[in-house]
Amino acid sequence: MYKKFAVVTIAAVYFLILVGGVVRATGSGMGCPDWPKCFGMWVPPTVEEQLPFNYQEIFGEKLKGEVEFNAFKTWTEYVNRLLGVAIGLLIFGTLLGAWLKYRKSSKKIVRVSLLAFILVGLEGFLGSKVVSSELNPVLITLHLVLAIGVVLALIYALFLAYSFEDEAFIKSNRSYRFGVLILMLLSFAQLLLGTQIRQMIDVASFSGMPRAEWIDAIAEGRFYMHIAMAVVVLVAHTWFVRNVRKGEGGKMTWLDWLLALVVLEFVTGAVLGMLDIPAFAQPIHLTLATLIMGIQFMAFLIFGKRRSLEVL
Repeated sequence: MYKKFAVVTIAAVYFLILVGGVVRATGSGMGCPDWPKCFGMWVPPTVEEQLPFNYQEIFGEKLKGEVEFNAFKTWTEYVNRLLGVAIGLLIFGTLLGAWLKYRKSSKKIVRVSLLAFILVGLEGFLGSKVVSSELNPVLITLHLVLAIGVVLALIYALFLAYSFEDEAFIKSNRSYRFGVLILMLLSFAQLLLGTQIRQMIDVASFSGMPRAEWIDAIAEGRFYMHIAMAVVVLVAHTWFVRNVRKGEGGKMTWLDWLLALVVLEFVTGAVLGMLDIPAFAQPIHLTLATLIMGIQFMAFLIFGKRRSLEVL
C-alpha cells in the first residue's frame, strides 16, 4: 500500500511541476498578488466587479507595482496553489504510511519520507517569497530546484521500500552507476544553463518585450552553449542505453523510456528555439527535464551496492 501511495504522490508532484510551468509560461505568477489569500480572498473573484474599486491601489502598494485583474491568470495561479496544498497532504500521507509500515523495520524510509515533507513545507514558504518579491527570477529558480529535491526524496524513499522487500531490485554494477552519474552531471549542467536562459526570458517578458524578440534578448554564448549541451546529452544517453541494453540482454525497458524522454526534451527544445518560444512548449520542456532527472536518480540507486536497510 505504501509503495502505491508513494508512486501516486510522485506522479502528483510531477503534475504540479507541469502546472507550475503553465503558470510561468502564461505569465500568471502574479495572478494572485498576495499570499496565501488571493486578492484578500480565500476564493478569488471571477470578475473585476467583485473587487474593491481601488483594488489596484491596495495591492499595488503592497507589491510596489501596478496590479491588473485577469480572471484566467488569477485562477491559473490559484489552482496551482490548491494543488500545492493537495501535494502537501499527499506527502504527509506518504510519511504516515512509511511510519506505520516501516517504523520498526527500516527507519531510514521514515526519515527520508520526513525529509520530503519538510522540503515541501519549505517549498510552500519559498512560494510565498516568490510572490512578495514580485517574481524574482532567482527565487523562481530556487523554487524549481527545491521541487526537484522533493521529487528525489520521494523517489529515494520508494527505492528503499522496493529494495527492502526484494534485494534483487538492486542491480549492483559500478560501471553502470558511474555512467549514470555522468549523465546526471550533464543533465544538471544543462538544467543550470536552462534556468539562466529562462531568467533572461523572464526579464524580457516582464519588460513587455514581444515574444518574437525574446530569443534576441538571450546572451548568444549561453544560448549556443545550451544547444551544444543538448546534443551532448542526447548522444551520451544514446550511447549509455545502447551499452547497458547489450550488457543486460535488452531486458531493461525502462532505459528505453529514459532515452525517449531525452529525445522528446531535445525536440521540445528545438521547437522553443525555432518557433519563438511558444508558451505551450515551455512547461512540457521543463517537466521532461525533471522526469529525466528522476529516472536518472532511480537508475543511480538501482545500480548501487546492496546494503542492509535495517538502520536506526
